Amino acid sequence: MVLAKVVGTLVSTQKESSMDGLKFLILQNVDIEGKSTGGFVVAADAVDAGAGEMVLYASGSSARQTKQTNNRPCDAVVMAIVDNWETDGKFKYKKGIND
Repeated sequence: MVLAKVVGTLVSTQKESSMDGLKFLILQNVDIEGKSTGGFVVAADAVDAGAGEMVLYASGSSARQTKQTNNRPCDAVVMAIVDNWETDGKFKYKKGIND
């Protein structure tokens, strides 16, 4: 799993028919402090995430193991919306506060 921030959406009207009905999000990878690491990925959305939210995504064969992406040619999927995280007893992110 990789920690990322939703920075946009991607619309594709022409695509493989098995991908119909999937929403695509543009994700920016972040470090444990919530700062950008420079990497981006487009991922299918399995949890109805939105712009600005912190999420966890899986890639590779793991991306095809959600109900929405099963047996679809998908290489990345958002499978969790992050509510908060902490390290060393200190909160680094809390949804609604750090958004």
